[in-house]
Amino acid sequence: MQLNRHRTRILFVAGDVLAVLLANILALALRFDFKWSSITEPALRATELLLIDVVLTPIVYFTMGLYQSYWKYTSLDDLLRLLRAVTYRTVGLIVLFYALGFTGLSRAVVIINTVLLLMFTGTLRLAPRFHFEFFSARRRSPGSRTLIIGAGDTGESLLRELKKTPHLDYNPIGFIDDDVEKRGIKIHGVPVLGNTRSLEKIIEEFGARQVIIAIPGVTGTAMREIFEVCRRTGAHFRTVPTRGELQRGAARVSQIRLVDMEDLLGREVISLDNQSLRRSLSGKRVLVTGAAGSIGRELARQIAIYEPEQLIVLDRNENNLFYLEAELRETHPLLNLLAIVGDVLDRKTIDRLFTHALPHVLFHAAAFKHVPLMEHNAAEAVKNNVLATRGLALSALESGVERFVYISTDKAVRPTSVMGATKRLGERLIKSLGGERTRFISVRFGNVLGSDGSVIPTFRRQIAAGGPVTVTHPEASRYFMTIPEAVQLVLMAGAMGEENETFLLQMGQPVRIVDMARNMIELSGLRPEEDIKIVFTGLRPGEKLHEELKNDSEEALPTSNDKIMVLTGVEPLGAEDWRHYETLEEAALEGRPEDVITALRRLVLDYVPALPAARATAPADQKVVDLFPKRRLDAQA
Repeated sequence: MQLNRHRTRILFVAGDVLAVLLANILALALRFDFKWSSITEPALRATELLLIDVVLTPIVYFTMGLYQSYWKYTSLDDLLRLLRAVTYRTVGLIVLFYALGFTGLSRAVVIINTVLLLMFTGTLRLAPRFHFEFFSARRRSPGSRTLIIGAGDTGESLLRELKKTPHLDYNPIGFIDDDVEKRGIKIHGVPVLGNTRSLEKIIEEFGARQVIIAIPGVTGTAMREIFEVCRRTGAHFRTVPTRGELQRGAARVSQIRLVDMEDLLGREVISLDNQSLRRSLSGKRVLVTGAAGSIGRELARQIAIYEPEQLIVLDRNENNLFYLEAELRETHPLLNLLAIVGDVLDRKTIDRLFTHALPHVLFHAAAFKHVPLMEHNAAEAVKNNVLATRGLALSALESGVERFVYISTDKAVRPTSVMGATKRLGERLIKSLGGERTRFISVRFGNVLGSDGSVIPTFRRQIAAGGPVTVTHPEASRYFMTIPEAVQLVLMAGAMGEENETFLLQMGQPVRIVDMARNMIELSGLRPEEDIKIVFTGLRPGEKLHEELKNDSEEALPTSNDKIMVLTGVEPLGAEDWRHYETLEEAALEGRPEDVITALRRLVLDYVPALPAARATAPADQKVVDLFPKRRLDAQA
């Protein structure tokens, strides 16, 4: 490899010397109209000029780094650098020529040979790229006829990548863009054929088999509309990495991938107050409990970006904690990271941790969350979700933690499950605590896409196995947001929260689970009911048909961030409640599930353990998003 690099540099130096010779001789000939009998005297001066030029030009080129460039990927920046090098060479040549006392130098000859030298050496450097792109294009198969949606910078970059990468089986035949000023133009020879409203017609007219969306910040609504067109026409739908992945350098434009549920349910890009987050996390010792879970892992990843004094990650899941530690040490080698295998229920371990680590900020994400499982393990749910939360909060108070952020769930609203009731009680516990230094804050939100054990990974596994895909009920719906978005907002709420505040994240509209199942089957290139069956299994113990974000006694008020609301109406525990709490704690520790349920109902008055039918209707003001409105109308017709 090193030998080849040296050989290439020698060839370029030799080529540049030859270009200098040709440029000077041809410049002299052009100046005197190729009448060689008229240029005897000027030829003497030209010979002196040539001798200096042959030495000076390679030196200037080397100084400008032109022999370090990889000319297979010549860009405009490289050519501009070449232009600067030729300019410096010409100025240096003139200075040297007059400094050595030579006279009679023809200015026209100097100007002409400068232009010719730029042309010759520029051609020499463009030749490798021309050869690579021309012959690689001839070698590659025609590929699938492909439309690129988005004729902006990302679309142009994608087109260049597709043209020069033989193994990508795409043949770009046109762009789709809603900008009327781009209608009819060509980008690298590929025309803009129309806008997204005419996408279906264009796919059929030009026989496109692939559609790639090259707009990193596209909304979920636009994604769904394009996906529906592709579904009807049979075209395959792809996308480029997200804007965040491109900005972080975690992906390249050419890394085309299948569209997934995060794209179809995509939400607007969040505008964060990064200065506020940096003030709240930078230079702080931050503890994350439940760090091996979906939310905990993402909390750790995002907190690490803000350069805390120390990041402490705690979980009893050894394997996932091991992988998280390895990931963080690789991506943030300077991070002061402490990974602890421990149980939030172990008060002695927690107290020792607080004594030695003295965290400033605590994000409490540790919880048992699987609704049907907790119905049969009520005592364990209370110990982990309630008793551990209180013990952790008391330790935080004693050690003077500045902020304690509790992660809650929409299942805490009018709960029908043990899990929901324990999280509601957790909100009330947090509301009841406070100290001179510690601010207790709760953040409530709905489901997150792709979390461990949630519907998305379950559907992926079932589809990979050939089906069936199991859905509880045809009308079951849930609120969804992506894990990174939820964590960004949790961090923001933690930074802006005051004493004993409960925040609610803006979740948008709920989505039918069966629509998600159909989407995922079709995104896998299969057909619902034909290739993969959808089976309805009925609501499981503790599950609702529709979730809610707040109850009738609560009000969501706006904050400075339109994605975060502050909730009123969450009541702290009173004197009578604390007596019931002692009963609950005793029943949980002694493993008496019936008494646990009884005590929970006294502490969470709107907790109604009921049959699934008890929560089978959506609240009157709740609108469920239909991902396939046209399909439903067609079916009804």
